[in-house]
Amino acid sequence: MAAQESRLSRFLDEFKQKSYESEFTKFVRELKQQRPQLEAEQRKSRAIWWDHAQDLDKLEREKESRVRQQAYVYQNKV
Repeated sequence: MAAQESRLSRFLDEFKQKSYESEFTKFVRELKQQRPQLEAEQRKSRAIWWDHAQDLDKLEREKESRVRQQAYVYQNKV
């Protein structure tokens, strides 16, 4: 049984796709090796703009106060 499995695994290994790495992936990997602090800087920047608590009441007030825009803004109101 083990001999069949090893023959099968050798057979399948011949058809396995070689691991491909794009130029962009290589670039990013090398950049992270050169600048190990880069991920920490990215997390810090993300926290400034995206990762903060949302005020649901404020969002609801903004949604209610929006004025509906007409389909073609330059057309006179009929």
